[in-house]
Amino acid sequence: MIRVGLTGWGDHPDVYSPTSKKTDKLKDYSGHFKLVELDSTFYAIQPERNIRKWISETPDGFGFIVKAYQGMTGHHRGRLPYESEEEMFRLFRLSVGPMLEAGKLPMILAQYPPWFDCTKENVGVLRKMREYLDELDVAVEFRHQSWYSEKYREGTLDFLREQRFIHSVCDEPQAGEGSVPFVPEATREDKTLVRLHGRNTAGWKANGRDDKKWREVRYLYDYNDSELKGLAEEITGIASEDVYVVFNNNSGGHAAENAKRFMGIAGIETARPGAQQLDLFGGEDL
Repeated sequence: MIRVGLTGWGDHPDVYSPTSKKTDKLKDYSGHFKLVELDSTFYAIQPERNIRKWISETPDGFGFIVKAYQGMTGHHRGRLPYESEEEMFRLFRLSVGPMLEAGKLPMILAQYPPWFDCTKENVGVLRKMREYLDELDVAVEFRHQSWYSEKYREGTLDFLREQRFIHSVCDEPQAGEGSVPFVPEATREDKTLVRLHGRNTAGWKANGRDDKKWREVRYLYDYNDSELKGLAEEITGIASEDVYVVFNNNSGGHAAENAKRFMGIAGIETARPGAQQLDLFGGEDL
């Protein structure tokens, strides 16, 4: 089964009812998609009250792909706000525990930075991640091309299989070492993650832009039907029981519409919003 969702639920105006409050965004979103990538966990380990609130606002069968805290994947700069690495991972596990218990945690996403290259030391970092999160399903996403070089590609995939990591397959601009190719290979029979970042090659690298402006354009991309059809063909061929597809191309607000078109092309049944919501693009009451 292919499951489709977006990155976050707070920045997709196409899926909100005009009568809804800001606090209703997740409820509105979950009427259109049954999967979401939770990014707030990257910036801070979330308190239990937030996690339980989000669980209560979503229907049975809804899933959160929870992004690993930045200190766990080497993004954090400066001193970590925890006494030790062990404490950081322990608190993260406690934080996501209620989602696991509720059956709404298909996986953790461990996205590593562009400077995390294929070295023996970094293979050790991944082994330690597996040990810390042994009871959880973890998807690994690389951003350094070396992991998929001719020399290391098969070894990378075999290592992910050995460690029971879910492979995060990426569609993104091909812009040198800080980007990876589209490699639609499963490393587990049950789950694969596919993240669609768009193909804005010119905007992928900072190239002197300040951080805010760069992030505003990095994921600025609108997939056309031909591209979505090609992706659908590749994704349906991935050998996993469930393939989780997340659209991350929302700098220009294209993610929701692209996801809906992708679902139509791939023949995936779309969620039907509640009667109080509006059709995603038609604007008529359902």
